[in-house]
Amino acid sequence: MSKLNYRGLPGIAAGLVLLVSPTLAENVQAADSAKTVKVTPILTTLNTSSGQPIVMPQKDVQISVSTYDIPAGAKLPEHKHPHPRYGYMQSGTLRVTNLDVNKTETYSAGSFILEAVDQWHKAENIGSEPVKLLVIDVKPKGAVATVLKAD
Repeated sequence: MSKLNYRGLPGIAAGLVLLVSPTLAENVQAADSAKTVKVTPILTTLNTSSGQPIVMPQKDVQISVSTYDIPAGAKLPEHKHPHPRYGYMQSGTLRVTNLDVNKTETYSAGSFILEAVDQWHKAENIGSEPVKLLVIDVKPKGAVATVLKAD
């Protein structure tokens, strides 16, 4: 059984702050070396992809992190997410069409997606390579992340 080293906690806490909120510091000296850690903000927003204000669950929050590999030419069925969902495009090209607001956007590697909440949409890999997508769901404990539209 190992003991917790409390001396490292301030450094760990500072690192978590930088990971959670990269806009707090652009460039920071690493604690254990003279090298600079470069922080490049990707997105700062108050709204989802369809313009909705971002609202988080207030209690019993569960975070789920997944990766999606979507083959070239694959089409995702009509669906919606009842809770906040965020995606980071690692590779490929994904076209997302929001059917509720009649809006289509195309995302490529390096894009960050704040999916619309509780609005029907569909997606398609329109590129020649697979889409690799990192997805973060923020939902009440035990809730579903995706609802498929019934035919």
